[in-house]
Amino acid sequence: MTATLQCSRFRLHLLFVAVALCALLSATAARAQTSPRPPAVPLITHDPYFSVWSMSDRLTDDWSKHWTGTVQAMQGLLRIDGKAYRFAGAQPMSLPPANNVPAMQQVGLEVWPTRTLYEFEAGGVRLQMTFLTPALPHDLEVYSRPVTYLIWEARATDGRAHAVSLYFDVTGQWVVNSPEQPVTWSRFRVGELNVSGMGSKDQPVLAKSGDNLRIDWGYLYTAVPPQGSFSTSLQANGPARREFLERGTLPEADDLNMPRAPLNVPRAVREERMPVMATVFDLGQVSAAPVSRHLLLAYDDSFSIEYFNRKLRPYWRRGGMEASDLLRAAERDYAALARRCRRFDDELTEDLKHAGGEAYARLATLAYRQALAAHKLVADFDGTPLYFSKENFSNGCIATVDVTYPSSPFFLLFNPALLKGQVQPILDYASSPRWRFPFAPHDLGTYPLANGQVYGGGERSEENQMPVEESGNVLLLVAALAKAEGDASFAEKYWPLLAKWADYLRGKGLDPENQLCTDDFAGHLAHNTNLSLKAIVALGAYAQLCERAGKRDEAASYRRLAQEMAGRWVKMADDGDHFRLAFDKPGTWSQKYNLVWDRLLGLNLFPAEVARREVAYYLMKQNKYGLPLDNRRDYTKLDWVVWTATLADAEKDFQAIITPTLRFVNESPSRVPLTDWYDTVSGKQEGFQARSVVGGIYVKMLADPELWKKWGERAKKAGQ
Repeated sequence: MTATLQCSRFRLHLLFVAVALCALLSATAARAQTSPRPPAVPLITHDPYFSVWSMSDRLTDDWSKHWTGTVQAMQGLLRIDGKAYRFAGAQPMSLPPANNVPAMQQVGLEVWPTRTLYEFEAGGVRLQMTFLTPALPHDLEVYSRPVTYLIWEARATDGRAHAVSLYFDVTGQWVVNSPEQPVTWSRFRVGELNVSGMGSKDQPVLAKSGDNLRIDWGYLYTAVPPQGSFSTSLQANGPARREFLERGTLPEADDLNMPRAPLNVPRAVREERMPVMATVFDLGQVSAAPVSRHLLLAYDDSFSIEYFNRKLRPYWRRGGMEASDLLRAAERDYAALARRCRRFDDELTEDLKHAGGEAYARLATLAYRQALAAHKLVADFDGTPLYFSKENFSNGCIATVDVTYPSSPFFLLFNPALLKGQVQPILDYASSPRWRFPFAPHDLGTYPLANGQVYGGGERSEENQMPVEESGNVLLLVAALAKAEGDASFAEKYWPLLAKWADYLRGKGLDPENQLCTDDFAGHLAHNTNLSLKAIVALGAYAQLCERAGKRDEAASYRRLAQEMAGRWVKMADDGDHFRLAFDKPGTWSQKYNLVWDRLLGLNLFPAEVARREVAYYLMKQNKYGLPLDNRRDYTKLDWVVWTATLADAEKDFQAIITPTLRFVNESPSRVPLTDWYDTVSGKQEGFQARSVVGGIYVKMLADPELWKKWGERAKKAGQ
């Protein structure tokens, strides 16, 4: 009987162990499903040309790449007690297979608004590598600096001391558009900084425009401040990496065989000859106390944008600052900026969670640096900040109005001056004799040449223009700026133009003709209800502008007009339990994302029931990876999904719409910087990547008046 009891107890114990193990596996699976796995990880993110990402799960799985997918390699190696490991970059092609360098185990990855942190382990040592980009949009002086800090911290994890040295390099691929372009290099000192520089031989400044391009003018710099024992070298990557792997050092003399342009040679040979700027830090004996080192990675393009045939300097250069001044200032401010960015990241992340929950915070955090890096901040001749977007992997247009529109919540929240810097060039262009149409332009050219519209009919005809779309966009953007700044002074400078576009929407906006909207990939559509919504709320926004400007009679007139049009819209678009895609198409539906401005601007033109009915209907139409754009196809737009979710009154409904979007981010097979256009069934990218429109994710923060006010005050205090 005792044996039977013991057996029963043993079986019961096994049952408890099995239950506990199942619970552990279930919890692990749950964490795996919800833990962030960015489709691409931001590393160096400043502007459309200085934008480098890891498009793999681990930093050692592949080379880092420009957002276009072109390799712009960095190599990170660590020697621990004489044995070498990789922490960044793929296996060096210049080494024989027998000499493969094992990858350190990547044990951590955190993406914060201004920082990316990797953690690796091998040989009893843990290494943390941080990419710190002080992307603080309320501080234009700091934000405009094209400098990222690379920070390493090593410590022992096994109670022993280890001899550790660290190697890092960047290749000549960073300074050319294509590999046949020859490069040159040099070294110099800036105060105590040891500086290496590299650039293309020919320096074709602003010589070409287009989409799938990399910069091939200006200079890339690595700057190393005095810290322990270190050395730098300008070499072909084969000798530089082999010397470190074999001896823990760098070649004594720089390679001066330049310019260098490996042509028509096998890949391994090309990799062997590719010039690099290499740095080695001897960390000495590393124990439990962490040992830290850092360097600066910077890009000086000298001239950034051509604006109506005038070459404009980057904003940081507006007062005559040179590259040496940039590096000196960046190193001087390093410690303070590291602290500021950490505080900023913590505070913003908490506010994002408060506004929209954990999933929303993850999504917005990943979008943060991407939204900024798809722009370039330059100074006009009088020092005015102008801010130009690029339509990455769309058509390469510069200063596109219907790209500024979806990204605008980000800039309305953090610094309206940057939104003003996007809108002003469009308004100035439309005020000139060159723009002869009664509606707003679409763009200013092809990046980086902002010399006049190229989309559709350009300046020649109305063919394939977006008249209702862009006119409504600009009116909404200017009204939102007035709300953020508390006055209409910016609008008043362009009043005749704004009045003309309001009058255009009065006649054309309620029931739009067959034309394109911002979702131009879907083709022309007549009687578009969402486009009509935009026109109506834009007219309400114009009435609000009139009120702010003291034009009370005009304000009352346009307010009545917008209210009347809203009432007619509800009847014309009604399809029972939702509202139609097009007025003349019963049984159809679409996301009515433009309706969000009725709430954000406090216009209250549409009955609350419109949004409630739409949200309830959307919840029945979702696929695995989100809500389709409309009934015609399974694809969607990431920015519009968040705008649509923001229409929800109930938090559970907002979360229900947002959650599949985070699933897409975690599981999409398309390993690119966030695409905003993807298939909601497969999770695959349809097109576009690394675009600024992901700034629209921050619309949920604007929907909280207290949060909008809080972050807006920061820019006002900075006076920028």
